[in-house]
Amino acid sequence: MAGKIVLVTGGARSGKSSFAERYVKTYGRHIAYIATAEAWDDEMRFRIARHRQARPAEWTTYEAPHEAGKAIREAGRAHDAILFDCITMYLSNLLCSLSECELHDEKKVYEAAADCVAELIDAAKASGSMVVFVTNEVGAGIVPENPLARLYRDIAGLANQQLAAVSDEAYLIVSGIAVDLHAAAVQL
Repeated sequence: MAGKIVLVTGGARSGKSSFAERYVKTYGRHIAYIATAEAWDDEMRFRIARHRQARPAEWTTYEAPHEAGKAIREAGRAHDAILFDCITMYLSNLLCSLSECELHDEKKVYEAAADCVAELIDAAKASGSMVVFVTNEVGAGIVPENPLARLYRDIAGLANQQLAAVSDEAYLIVSGIAVDLHAAAVQL
């Protein structure tokens, strides 16, 4: 059985993760949570701890800041639903893993990001589970002032499009309210 892909997107503090958590709870009892954040500073340690405390104790957590496709495949063997939180943090980890020289080759960065997301999509499809990908809409604000931030914004936007194109369901969360993007979509 092919896995089902659900995309949940929105701005910072829009309620994306809360919606995604409620959503996977309706899908099954055996839930896997793929955490992508790395604790580089006190703020991130605090955020990670808060997320851990909020998750139900019976969920299985996979720490996967890199090579998350493997975690999706493993989780799919024993879980009804997988919550992947989040794509934009995962892409940030990718950028942080690249050398200064690699970051200056934008074509290679775009390709690396697209390949990274394609691998997650392949893993989700092969998992046999429903995979809910949480992501941020980082391009809805002002144009970032520096090249690295603009590169990040661009690869995040392209990754979101890549996931939306294959998603079975997609939701935009605004002020805690979910909008079904496929139902509202205009086909041209």
